[in-house]
Amino acid sequence: MLKVGIVGGGIRGQMYAQSLHDFPGAEVAAICDINPHCAHKVADQFGLAEFGDHRIMLRETRLDAVIVATPDFAHREAVVDAANAGLHLLIEKPLATTEADLDAIVDAVHSAGVQCLVGFENRWNPAIRRLHDLSHSGALGDVLTQNIMLSNTYYVPLTMLTWAAKSSPAWFLMSHTVDAATWVAAKAVTSVVARGSRGRLSALGVDTWDVIHALLTFADGTTANLTSSWILPQSAPSIVDFKYQVIGSESAVDIDLQDQSVRVSAERHTWPGLLGGEIDGRLQGPPTWMVQSFVSRLNAGEPLGPGVEEGARVSRVVLAILESLDTGVEVKV
Repeated sequence: MLKVGIVGGGIRGQMYAQSLHDFPGAEVAAICDINPHCAHKVADQFGLAEFGDHRIMLRETRLDAVIVATPDFAHREAVVDAANAGLHLLIEKPLATTEADLDAIVDAVHSAGVQCLVGFENRWNPAIRRLHDLSHSGALGDVLTQNIMLSNTYYVPLTMLTWAAKSSPAWFLMSHTVDAATWVAAKAVTSVVARGSRGRLSALGVDTWDVIHALLTFADGTTANLTSSWILPQSAPSIVDFKYQVIGSESAVDIDLQDQSVRVSAERHTWPGLLGGEIDGRLQGPPTWMVQSFVSRLNAGEPLGPGVEEGARVSRVVLAILESLDTGVEVKV
């Protein structure tokens, strides 16, 4: 039985606790959050020990693994301390948002010899998994270009995330699409050029980028074009708009993950996603399948992935995107 502690009792931490509740081979033993209300809410719902300091949780609770579900910029301390305690890790994407934090996390994981999974949940998304498998089977031929759009409505930066000003569409959304583009193409990014705009969210009290466009160039000269924004109207039928096109030398694939074939017309028109919710009282969907795979693979003694090196590569591409936004020039990765 794998004993798991969770650091971060917000939306993701609560989802991970629910995903592992009564899951075979897993016991979530403790939840930690610097906000006592968040920690108590999750602890009370799932019968967990609650803590306000992850160091005390690590010291007072016997654990095998830790899930770090803190905000984008707040992973380093919990990850390094858990690794130094010899605990396996699931870390929310992005792995980190600064070079110093990336180096510290990578060094700690390697030095401790623990296993680490970085939470790129779209590797468990059936549509993206099918795209990856088509590419790696040779059905697409050589991947020549990719066009990926992943955006959110205003709800995400203005309501869902209290820390949106410390993040951006680059960290929150492009971490997903950079990973998907490199995973599908099986190619390394060598340079990026990015452009964007800001001002609308700043006027609403959240000082971050509204829209970001990034052109990734791979080692063989092929490209991927990424767009992410946080300014879709609140009236949009879904808070997430996710469209993905791949053009290969032999075939092409188009994926629309906003319209998932369910449309509801009531007070407003909505497109509820199929990749979530509960069936027979159990959560379904990519993040749930990801954390359950984390537990199952650890219990089976199997390797985890995507690992810390892949997480670091994605974060370094996003850092290059942000540098290109600031400087207006191409940035080597």
